[in-house]
Amino acid sequence: MPRPTVHSKPFGAHGSTDVDIWTLDSGTGVRAEILTYGGILHRLTVPDTAGTPASVVRSLPALDDYTGKNPFFGALVGRYANRIAHGRFTLDGTEHQVPTTDRGHALHGGPDGFHTRIWRAEGTATDEAAVLRLTLHSPDGDMGFPGALDVTVTYTLDAAGTLALDYAATTDRATVVSLTNHAYFDLTARGDILGHTLQVDAGHYLPVDEEGIPEGPAAPVAATPFDLTAPQTLADRIALPDEQLRRAGGFDHCWVLDGADAPAAPRRAARLTAPGGGRVMEVWTTEPGIQVYTANQLDGTLADPDGGHHERHSAVCLETQHLPDSPNRPDHPSTVLRPGEHLRSRTEYRFPHLAAPQG
Repeated sequence: MPRPTVHSKPFGAHGSTDVDIWTLDSGTGVRAEILTYGGILHRLTVPDTAGTPASVVRSLPALDDYTGKNPFFGALVGRYANRIAHGRFTLDGTEHQVPTTDRGHALHGGPDGFHTRIWRAEGTATDEAAVLRLTLHSPDGDMGFPGALDVTVTYTLDAAGTLALDYAATTDRATVVSLTNHAYFDLTARGDILGHTLQVDAGHYLPVDEEGIPEGPAAPVAATPFDLTAPQTLADRIALPDEQLRRAGGFDHCWVLDGADAPAAPRRAARLTAPGGGRVMEVWTTEPGIQVYTANQLDGTLADPDGGHHERHSAVCLETQHLPDSPNRPDHPSTVLRPGEHLRSRTEYRFPHLAAPQG
């Protein structure tokens, strides 16, 4: 059996700094391509049940497209994934203000968040997996956040075709941290996820106001369009008459995962299935929440590498993370990281159809 491999090549330059693209190859048909700019998951090639390969994440054509204005395509997001109300939070009696970029609120770490940084990269391969270790130093006061933060994100692609992201961070001063990856998934590679079915292992979700901020405590999904405890077709769900769906233009909500208290090992958060079942992806995580976003704001202005365009509902984001606005919500699991503590988090993208017997 071919063993996993890892290699890099130039992808362009951002200012005076070179950007590389790293390829992790499982040796068994799954391949991940990752940029040092933004830690972006540029492609994730997965065979279907017939053995036909295609990338299951939506991409942009060139580095300039990623460095230009785009909604976080494939990027590592930090320091704080999702929203902080009004960009303000108080920590240990001190109020901090971070940039507001989304309807008067902080989103995904600010305009120069981790998605805009060039990460240091080191690749290794063993008989079991191809590994890319990305590191970043975020100085005290970066985007308004206190404390100097050292972050490591490790992409691991194993011979079974599972792609894992391990997040780690330490700080020299109390701060708040929530990290995620913002890949746009489309298991058909055709630019339409409305026919996909989605299951989310959560009995509660966070309703939001008109500006995307949680309105209050988590609400039961029962008897709402947000009940994805059994697989549901996305087109059917987001077409339902519902005020929450109207506000977001579809799903752009955080589900509070069952067993949310930081488990030691990942548990399943979601299962996405292409029409006809040609590809299946499961998301497993140690995080307490998962933001499901049905690409409601894409409008066809961004091109893809194959000459098409990214249209509305052409993909779905499944962002494992802490809950939005947690620094202002003492009832949410804490996102505070203090000196001497180690943030650790793991998310896995598994493709169970690869292990299914071929008929």
